[in-house]
Amino acid sequence: MTGRGTSLPLLLTRVRERSPGPAAGAFGGVVAAGLGLGGCAVLVTVLWISSPYPDSGPDGALRTAAALWLLAHGAELVRTDTLSGVPAPMGLSPLLLLALPVWLLHRAARDAAEGTDGRPLPQAGAVWAGVALGYLLAGAGAAVYASGGELRPSWPSCAFHLVAVTVLAAGAGVWTAHGRPRGPLPARLARHVDRLPSAFVHEVLPVGARAAAAGTAVLLAGGALVLGAGLVWHGGAVRDSLLQLTAAWSGRFAVLLLCLALLPNAMIWGAAYALGPGFLLGTEHQVGPLGGAAGPLLPAFPLLEAVPSRATGTPLTWAVGAVPVVAALTVARFVVRGADEDWPLRRVAGAVGTAAVLCGAALAGLAVASGGALGVHALSAFGPVGWLTGAAAVAWIAVPGLPVALGICWWRARESSVRPRLSAWATGWKDRRGAAAEAKESARAAKEASAGFEPYDFFHGQDQGDREFFDAARTTVPAAPLAPAPAGTDRPEPAAAAEPTTAPEPTAATDAGATAAAPPATPADAPSEPGGPAAAEPAGEDEQAR
Repeated sequence: MTGRGTSLPLLLTRVRERSPGPAAGAFGGVVAAGLGLGGCAVLVTVLWISSPYPDSGPDGALRTAAALWLLAHGAELVRTDTLSGVPAPMGLSPLLLLALPVWLLHRAARDAAEGTDGRPLPQAGAVWAGVALGYLLAGAGAAVYASGGELRPSWPSCAFHLVAVTVLAAGAGVWTAHGRPRGPLPARLARHVDRLPSAFVHEVLPVGARAAAAGTAVLLAGGALVLGAGLVWHGGAVRDSLLQLTAAWSGRFAVLLLCLALLPNAMIWGAAYALGPGFLLGTEHQVGPLGGAAGPLLPAFPLLEAVPSRATGTPLTWAVGAVPVVAALTVARFVVRGADEDWPLRRVAGAVGTAAVLCGAALAGLAVASGGALGVHALSAFGPVGWLTGAAAVAWIAVPGLPVALGICWWRARESSVRPRLSAWATGWKDRRGAAAEAKESARAAKEASAGFEPYDFFHGQDQGDREFFDAARTTVPAAPLAPAPAGTDRPEPAAAAEPTTAPEPTAATDAGATAAAPPATPADAPSEPGGPAAAEPAGEDEQAR
């Protein structure tokens, strides 16, 4: 509650509580239409007030706002104030304006289909019909009011587009309120679906639909990139056209708003340009990457200045062919990711073909929605040709994407048998490299050992304990001198061995004194005289041991 009365959200809640179902839906549809009309009225009124030279009064501004609201739904308008006096159609609808009525309808249907606290959900069909009925009644009133202005609606086009947008947006809102169920299809549609193979419906179609959505997004992003490159390349002409259209700041602001509303259209035109068919700028002028130029009857408009001015293609314009190639690779990647490992190649090819067809259908529909007429005769066709754009999208997606997807799936199927072979080969290669490295290291060590070898180094490479033992054994202890052998003995008696101590070397005087002080030898042990018979005998075991 507020000081002035009940707020709008609270009023909607009370209406849903008192009369759930069709009544609440109809009220929500009327409110959604009123909000859309009010937004357009505010925008047009602000521009009318800020214009230095308004052409009409407030009534004309409001009728223009109603016509703009109908144009946002895709309805074709008829302009009566032409120089020739012949009414001229205006069917090029800015796609960004479509977001406002779609969002309002979706939210109104969703809120009406949601049950209040403690109450079950109302019947979906009744809510959907109520929202559509209320919105269409408000739209019919707006069309009748706009028919008295300079921009009058074309009744067949207005009826078709207004009903189509209302039914689809309200149905999506009700479906969202019920949790986006994937329940059984209607009986008529189910009979046609049952005729298709079960594997195609439950496996191939979902994978192809996701891949088609990804490919379409890549194409639209590429179209935006092409548009941005054209605007930057022709930046000076774009600025000059904006300044030449009007000198008032309010008029320039209105032109900028119109360019912003036409940006989605320009993105689709850029995607069609990258696919090859390009788009029409009149019945006699087609622009594409292979060549084309704008006609002399085109007005100075910032977005139109981004069109290439050369009649023949250049390598720079041919480079846009990378956009559909990337889209085809994206589709192949999504198909391979969504496909099971046991899928045959025929099913994979079917998924790629399905994705290509769905992507072509989406691009064809967007091309038709983004174009339209801006007048009669030469200006009766603006934008991409739908069937040409769709056919080019199918060809670009199928031709590069099909072999890529099949090649990836074939390699993945053979990976189970190829991977062990590759692993064995890699292991053997590593072993051979390790053996070669060890042999090289051994050869290097042997070469270093032979270069540093000395004759006395017999124990090179032995343990430290063995080296110390043999070094100690190699140290020679000086032998004691032999004492003179007494007479009558066969051999001399060796003197007592000296202790293995570090004694000073004996001098000549010391040796003489030691010899003189030696006690006389016993007869049994005395050696024979030098030159005697005993001296000529061969040495005994002790002597050999010495």
